[in-house]
Amino acid sequence: MTQTAFEPDVIVVGAGLAGLVATHELALAGRRVLVLDQENRHNLGGQAWWSLGGLLFVDSPEQRRMGIKDSPELALQDWLGSAQFDRLGDGTDGPGRGEDHWPRRWAEAYVRFAHEEKRDYLRALGLRSLPFVGWAERGDGRATGHGNSVPRFHLTWGTGPEVVRVFAEPVQAAEAAGWVRFAFRHQVDELVVRDGAVVGVRGTVLADDDAERGVRSNRDAAGTFEHRAPAVVVTSGGIGHNHALMRRSWPTERVGPAPTHLISGVPAHVDGRMQAISEAAGATMVNRDRMWAYVEGIHNWDPVWPDHAIRILPGPSSMWFDANGRRLEGMSGVPGADSIGAMKQILATGHDYSWFVLTQSIIEKEFALSGSEQNPDITGKDLGYLARTRLAKGAPGPVEAFKEHGEDFVVADTLEELVAGMNVIARGPALEVEDLERHLVARDREMDNAFTKDIQVMAIHNARRSRTDRLIRVARPHKILDPTHGPLIAVRLNILSRKTLGGLETDLEGRCLDAAGRPVPGLYAAGEVAGFGGGGVHGHNALEGTFLGGCIFSGRAVGRALAR
Repeated sequence: MTQTAFEPDVIVVGAGLAGLVATHELALAGRRVLVLDQENRHNLGGQAWWSLGGLLFVDSPEQRRMGIKDSPELALQDWLGSAQFDRLGDGTDGPGRGEDHWPRRWAEAYVRFAHEEKRDYLRALGLRSLPFVGWAERGDGRATGHGNSVPRFHLTWGTGPEVVRVFAEPVQAAEAAGWVRFAFRHQVDELVVRDGAVVGVRGTVLADDDAERGVRSNRDAAGTFEHRAPAVVVTSGGIGHNHALMRRSWPTERVGPAPTHLISGVPAHVDGRMQAISEAAGATMVNRDRMWAYVEGIHNWDPVWPDHAIRILPGPSSMWFDANGRRLEGMSGVPGADSIGAMKQILATGHDYSWFVLTQSIIEKEFALSGSEQNPDITGKDLGYLARTRLAKGAPGPVEAFKEHGEDFVVADTLEELVAGMNVIARGPALEVEDLERHLVARDREMDNAFTKDIQVMAIHNARRSRTDRLIRVARPHKILDPTHGPLIAVRLNILSRKTLGGLETDLEGRCLDAAGRPVPGLYAAGEVAGFGGGGVHGHNALEGTFLGGCIFSGRAVGRALAR
C-alpha cells in the first residue's frame, strides 16, 4: 500500500491501550486502520504507560501456587457486591433498559474472560506477571459487599510500559507493513454523520510539539483534517484531568461534596472531550456520576504534568484519621480496604484531606507508590535491584524520596513534634496531641494479644495469613508509639483524580447505543471512554487490577467485532 492510497476500513480515535488493542486485532484480520491522537508519538499507550500494571486474574496458577482458592463464582460475587448495580431497568435491551443493563452484562463477560482467557491471551503476546499476588480493595467487611475476598492483583513484570509494549510492537509492525497509519497531533472535533450513520471524523491539526511523555503540549491550530471510514472507534480515555467536568458529575449525594483541593493522577490530555462529541453524533452517556478518585493522594515532589499526584498503595497497618483528628471507622478505616467508604467519611467532615500516622517499620514494608516511574526495579525488570529494594531493610528509594522531599510528609521522634508538624501543613482545624494520643494508645493496647476487638488489628492479622502479605507487604504487628519502630511519620492524604467509571453505553460488541437502545451505525467505543465496557462495567466500585484489563477486554471485543 502506498502512502497516497491508504483508505482506512476503521478510524480509531485515541492511541491509548484500548486503541492499541483494537488496532492490533483489526490488523491481524487484515483491516486498514487509521489511528488519530491529539498528542505526539511519545505518548503512545496513553495513561496505561504510567500505570503500575496490575491485572486481575481469577483462579490463576500464581494464585494457586500462593495457596489462594479462587473461583469465577467467588469473583462474580465480589464484582456484583462491589458494583452494586442499581439502575437495571426492565431487563430488556431497548428503551426500558436501565443504565446498568449493559454494564451488568459486560461484568459477567469480563469475569469469564479473567478466568478463562485473559492470562493466556496476554502470555501469548509475551506478558508475564510476578509470582506474588497482591490483595487490593480488601472489602467492607461483608461477604456479599464490596471488595476482593482473596488476593487477585497480579503485578506485571515491567509494569505499565510492558503492558503497552506487547500491543504497541505488533501494531508498529503492522504500521511498517502498511496496514496501520498513525496521525499524531490530530484533535478530533466532530464525528461526521450522514443519514444517521457515523462515516468519519473532522478536526484540528495541532502544531508540532516534541514534549516528553506526559508533559502538557500546546493546543495551537496548524490546520484542519477530515477522514472517512465505514467505522469509527472512540478510545479517547476518561475525564481525570478535567476537574471542572469531574465536579459537574461528582456524586455529592452518595459520597459527599466535591473536593476543593483536587490533584491529578493522570496527564493533562485526559480531558474527556470525546464524550460530548460522541453524544452529538447520537451516542448515549450513562452513569456520569460514577468515578474512581483515590483518597491516598500525595503531591509529586518531582512532577511531570500539572497538579501531578501519586497514590500511596498502602498496607493495612497505618492508623487513619480525618481532618479533625478522629479515627476513621469500620473496614473503610483500614487502609486499602474500601476506597469509597473512606471517601464518605473524609468528605463528611467538610474537609477534603485526611492523615495516615505510622512508623518507619510500616513505611518500609507497606508503602508502595502507584506509577511505573515510581517502581524502577519492576518497570526495568531488574531482578537484582528488585531483591535489594523489596527484601532488604529500608523503604524502596522512591518511597524514601517522598518521605524526604514530599510536602505531605511529617517525620518526628515524638508525638508532640509530629502533631506540631501536621498542624503546619493542615488545610483545616488544628489537631490536639491528646486526641491522637488517646487513639494511638488504645490501638497499641490491642497489640498485646493475637486476638482483638479492633477491626483494623483483625485486618492486619488476617492479611498476614496471605503469603504475599506476610513476606513483602504487611509489617509485623507492633505498637505505633514503640520508639524501636520509629521515627513517627504522618502523611497528609489528598484526593486525586484517576478513573472514569461511567461512559458511552455500548453493547457487547462495543457498538455505541442511542437513547432508544439501538446501535448508532458506524460508531464504536472501548476503554475508559466507555466505562471500560457498556458504560460502566465497574458499577459504583472497582476491585482494582481491572482498568487495564477493561481496556484490553473492550478493545479486543471491538476489534474482533469489526474484523468480522
